[in-house]
Amino acid sequence: MEIKDLINKMSSAVSHLEKEFQSLRTSRANPSMLDNIYAEAYDTKTPINQLGNISAPDPSTLTIQVWDNNLITKIENAILESSLGLNPQSDGAIIRLPIPKLSEERRKELTKIASQYAENSKIVIRNLRRDFIDNKKNEKKNSEISEDELKKFVNDAQKTTDNNIQEIDKILELKRNEILKV
Repeated sequence: MEIKDLINKMSSAVSHLEKEFQSLRTSRANPSMLDNIYAEAYDTKTPINQLGNISAPDPSTLTIQVWDNNLITKIENAILESSLGLNPQSDGAIIRLPIPKLSEERRKELTKIASQYAENSKIVIRNLRRDFIDNKKNEKKNSEISEDELKKFVNDAQKTTDNNIQEIDKILELKRNEILKV
C-alpha cells in the first residue's frame, strides 16, 4: 500500500462520517435526513429517496411526492419505525413530515450520537494508520525498503492521521453547534 492509498482511505472515512451526520436530525428540515431510511417496496428494502421526490418547502416541513401510491403506507411505516421521531401525515399522493423543535434532552442525545459517530471514524483512521505502518515494517523486514524510508513512511502516515482526526473534530464541532442551536 502506498501513502496515496492511505490518504484516499482516510478521506473516505471522513466522507462517510459527513454522510452519517447528514442523517442526524437537527431542527431544520433537510431531505438528507431520510437517506438512511428504507421501505419495503417491490419485495426489497429500498431507500425512500428512490421511491419519491423529497423536498423541504420550508424549514419545518419535509414532503415526499411518492411515485407509486401503493407504497405510501409502507413509507409512512418505515418513517415511524426510524429513530427520527417524525410523524408522517398523508393526503393521498404526498406525505408531509412536520419537523418538531427538538427538546433539550433530545439535543443532548443527538450530540452524544454525533460524538460516537466521530469516535468510530477516528478508530477507522487509526486502524488504517496501524495497518499501513505494519505493512511498511514487513517491507523493511524483507529488505524491500530502508530504515530511512520506513521512518519517512511512519512520519507521513502520522501527519495524515493527525490531519484527518483534526478534520473529524472540526466536522463534529460544526454538527454539535448545529444540533444545539435553538
